[in-house]
Amino acid sequence: MPPKNDHSHIIIEAVRPQVDCGRYRAKAVSSDEVPVGADIFRDGPAELRAVVRFRGPGATRWSEEPLVHVGNDRFEGGFRPERIGRYQYSIQAWTDDFATWRRDLNKKASARLDITLELEEGARLIEGRIETVPAGQQKKLRDSVAKLRAPQGRKGPADKPDARVTAALDPKLEAILTKYPDRTRAATSDIFELTIDRERARFGAWYEFFPRSTGTKTKHGTFQTAIKQLPRIADMGFDVVYLPPIHPIGTAFRKGKNNTLEATAADIGSPWAIGSAEGGHTAVHPDLGTIEDFDAFVGAAERLGLEVCLDFAIQCSPDHPWVTEHPEWFVQRPDGSIQYAENPPKRYQDIYPVNFDTTDQEGLWTELRGVLEFWISHGVKIFRVDNPHTKSFAFWEWVIDALKSKDPDLIFLSEAFTRPKVMYALAKLGFTQSYTYFTWRNAKWELTEYLTELTQSSVAEFFRPNFFANTPDILHEYLQLGGPPAFKIRLVLAALLSPSYGIYSGFELCENVPAQEGSEEYLNSEKFELKPRDWSKKPNIVDYVSRINDIRKKHPALTGFTNLTFHDADKEAVIAFSKASANGDGTILAVVNLNPFHWEEATLHLDLDALGVEPGEPFEVQDLIADTRYVWNGPSNYVRLDPQDEPAHVFRIQT
Repeated sequence: MPPKNDHSHIIIEAVRPQVDCGRYRAKAVSSDEVPVGADIFRDGPAELRAVVRFRGPGATRWSEEPLVHVGNDRFEGGFRPERIGRYQYSIQAWTDDFATWRRDLNKKASARLDITLELEEGARLIEGRIETVPAGQQKKLRDSVAKLRAPQGRKGPADKPDARVTAALDPKLEAILTKYPDRTRAATSDIFELTIDRERARFGAWYEFFPRSTGTKTKHGTFQTAIKQLPRIADMGFDVVYLPPIHPIGTAFRKGKNNTLEATAADIGSPWAIGSAEGGHTAVHPDLGTIEDFDAFVGAAERLGLEVCLDFAIQCSPDHPWVTEHPEWFVQRPDGSIQYAENPPKRYQDIYPVNFDTTDQEGLWTELRGVLEFWISHGVKIFRVDNPHTKSFAFWEWVIDALKSKDPDLIFLSEAFTRPKVMYALAKLGFTQSYTYFTWRNAKWELTEYLTELTQSSVAEFFRPNFFANTPDILHEYLQLGGPPAFKIRLVLAALLSPSYGIYSGFELCENVPAQEGSEEYLNSEKFELKPRDWSKKPNIVDYVSRINDIRKKHPALTGFTNLTFHDADKEAVIAFSKASANGDGTILAVVNLNPFHWEEATLHLDLDALGVEPGEPFEVQDLIADTRYVWNGPSNYVRLDPQDEPAHVFRIQT
């Protein structure tokens, strides 16, 4: 049997943003307009109108913004969310009978056809709408009906307009009926959801450091000594200070310096071997201080405009209280021992992974949520999650949704250097930001291909990158061999390609000695020993880091990600890219020499439209690093960059 009363005629498909047919939420930030689009069409040639309907957290009524036909049955528009949290949106479309009638009437009148019946049809159409508009607008509609039905009178010259047609095409009449449309046969898409985050979810400079290394070579640092480092970090322009685990560290199977299996009494162990007799995931390492000292650290950071990020690592030392209190949360081997962490051939005897297939799933999930809630209650709103891809996907979807429903300003950074689809799945499940493959993308073709994937595909609707230039685990060969120029190059790329980026302390001192040739591990890794630093040591790029962060904060174009455009440079060692501000308040063009050993010259072939430059018009480029200015004319321009002097131009385009 055919469906009854199916009079809408309209099909709505290819709605964007949309992730996996609405299974997951797309992401946006509250400071931006959310772009929305859909393919909308119907049988026959009638005119269509469409809107995006949306409502934010706690709202009971829908708000609307119009969608505009941009070609090939595609309608696009957007809305600007005013709050953070979960939004709902859908597309509604309807046939605009009045616009269709006006269009056809105009064509027939222009062709000098008899339009007597058409005028009566229009009069009846308008007449039927009188009671649907406000009382103050009804007189205009009645007058229009009367004019459409007025006698034509004696025919005048061929070029004299018919008064009835003029009345039909009156813009005031159109404005009323457009503002108060007839939607009785409207079609509405499915309802989709969108996560609206605060600005820090997209834009921020992160700095990772170990509080325990803020003492001396032999004296453990504390939160009080760590507080003294915060002004230095803030002065460099960072927004987030990320701390590795701050919990008690186990002694069983403790690793020694450089990850040796045999530890001495003086070895302090890895912070990721969480738990001892002093407590577990909600305890503070006694050598760092007390929970009150931690609160003081958070407060000191806030006064400097810094947010504190904590590492959330779901793993335990053999000495963790959970091991004896909840042995069912761990994998028991045939000999009665507990399975320790492995990444064959690597073994981590000092760490027990948690078993998410435990028979006590409810107890485990509740406990882990409680850990996060504990630190949230102490002012932490940002969490870097260690290896989330080795934990239950269902758990992440549940816990992030539960916590963000209560605290929508929370941010979760996924540290998952794993397969692309797994990384993307974690982002879909709710992670706010994600580590990426940026560290291993060093050639121009690698960077261009990877950034195009992240910015120009559907991935951009749910995946937010955080480009860490180095980590305690990753010292790339490029940094090992390239010296200070390499550190400058990678800093500019990380900070300007991605709205969120980070460095691990020591980067500004150009620390680049690996554990051994071919290794990405640091020699004398801070993961296993105290590593106090002399921050005035040479060489360093402290001023350079400060300069780049200052540029980021002063130029709104750099807060965006999908506004990235690559420009052609005729040398493989030179990469050029730009970002334009959505508000039209400036475009940034970066040109970087990727060769840290030798100067490179190239001719740029610029996309002038992307730069906001009119063809044939000269334009000025101001180098924000060197504070120099050049006048360019046309798309082809010459650059020469010596990495020993300055490996990058960061130009502000002035037209």
